[in-house]
Amino acid sequence: MTMFTPTSPDGLAALVTERCLAVDDIAVVAIDAPDAAHPIPLADAVCASLRERGRPCGVVSVHDYVRPASLRFEHGRDDELAYRTRWFDYDALRREVVQSVRTNRRWLPRLWDEARDRSARCARVPAADEQVILVTGPMLLGRDLGFDVTVQLHLSEAALRRHTPPDRHWTVDALLRRNADITEAPDLLVRYDHPSKPAVRVSH
Repeated sequence: MTMFTPTSPDGLAALVTERCLAVDDIAVVAIDAPDAAHPIPLADAVCASLRERGRPCGVVSVHDYVRPASLRFEHGRDDELAYRTRWFDYDALRREVVQSVRTNRRWLPRLWDEARDRSARCARVPAADEQVILVTGPMLLGRDLGFDVTVQLHLSEAALRRHTPPDRHWTVDALLRRNADITEAPDLLVRYDHPSKPAVRVSH
């Protein structure tokens, strides 16, 4: 039987913080979560905790690594296959964040402005010693991105449908199908239907 341990939002942030601190030197951490789980507040809480412990930290949203609208909407604005395979530029995320911070000690916080559909014109940021970068957003697992720590905020189908805005309901089936196809187990799997009462399973 899969065992989950109830915790609190502060307890979850502390657990993710400890996982980050356990990585020597630079750490790139995934918080894989659908938009309906709102992962940024957790990432911000972890960042604040890390900084209090002396580790520099930054947050990257995969929504700042979308592909241009001409590619995202090539088959319509609500094509679930495109959402799974063409919406986000995971290759650029690997190149400009995960690999660059390790090999060049620099990383790009934003690549593309999703709202304006143009380059974010963001400068690369030098990485400090023991830099931590938290990458947040949907469908990060199973793409061989090379994260040091992986966290997944899991919503049941009912919660996913309940918390996804009506104009984005077309993404739900894509997210469910992607989750069903993934064999990679996150280091921390979080039941997140009720963010005020998360429960965590630790894989290793």
